[in-house]
Amino acid sequence: MMTLRQFAHKLDSIPATTAWYLADLGEARGKQELFTKQSPQRLKALREHALIESAVSSNRIEGVEVERARIGTLVFGAPLPRDRDEEEVRGYRDALQLTHAHKADLPLSEETIRHLHQLTRGQIWDAGQYKDKNSDIIEKTPDGRVQVRFTTVPAAATAAAMQELATQWRDCLRERWVHPLIALAAWNLDFLCIHPFRDGNGRVSRLLLLLQSYHLGCEVGRYISLERLIEQHKDRYYETLQQSSQGWHEGKHDPWPYVHYVLFILKSAYQEFEDRLGQVQSPRGAKTALVEAAVAAFPGPFTLADLERSCPGVSRDMVRRVLRALQTVGEVECLGRGPGAAWQRKGNTRKRG
Repeated sequence: MMTLRQFAHKLDSIPATTAWYLADLGEARGKQELFTKQSPQRLKALREHALIESAVSSNRIEGVEVERARIGTLVFGAPLPRDRDEEEVRGYRDALQLTHAHKADLPLSEETIRHLHQLTRGQIWDAGQYKDKNSDIIEKTPDGRVQVRFTTVPAAATAAAMQELATQWRDCLRERWVHPLIALAAWNLDFLCIHPFRDGNGRVSRLLLLLQSYHLGCEVGRYISLERLIEQHKDRYYETLQQSSQGWHEGKHDPWPYVHYVLFILKSAYQEFEDRLGQVQSPRGAKTALVEAAVAAFPGPFTLADLERSCPGVSRDMVRRVLRALQTVGEVECLGRGPGAAWQRKGNTRKRG
């Protein structure tokens, strides 16, 4: 709201740090398609691991914990929750599954936001409802004193603020006020400052960060838990949030510390994605299946180089072996000589180019 209002006016420049983050993320997103063409088994292992980490970490940031022995059962099974904490972890899992399943097709609307809150809060009385009383962010000092760290948007103004925020997201993307990834971080900051729900705002903000990432074509949150990265850098999260929220109500705040934090989380996720793909053991035959699927996907003639580009992580020798094996059984034929020769599937006479 107040951050996006700032950006709705002309933004003359962005900090150098922001530019570097955007450049790095642009490069990472450029590689994304190559990495997501790895074997389905490898990616499935990463998805399942990320689902567990996200459900546990996002709740643990808010002080909600469950027994380690119960985590896998709660995330992938269907047991009755033993207590309130287990109910909240299960609810967050349901919200994650909804977000992953619908991705860019799930609109960033008030209805979606309230529904995600309802899922994460389970059977509590005000699940999915905006706060009906003012709810400031309180901090307890080591000596026991209580002080207001941030005054959130009053309850009476919350619905209007959320309506404006949802509209701003659509307008910002359409009119390109700022780079979309900057808009994503700014929106997240505004949501946390509005603080629309009595409780559970942090968890919903992380789900919305994932959803908006999908809207912008960033798929990394499916394979690497953004919530776990935020938990690992929790001190920086609270520090930058406090820095960027000062003067927010007057529109005189500095959003860049928090913007940089969100971009840092996304960059870290992409770096880890590349690293962890190399650590997950590929099942026997996965690379062969990847090459065979790539051959079947070509509508006409293709070269060895074309096939290599379609099979990241597969060596040239492996590609050659699979291609020769397909030739032996009569599924493909070579149309020329040398390494640049064209190939095609048998019975496919469509001309190259």
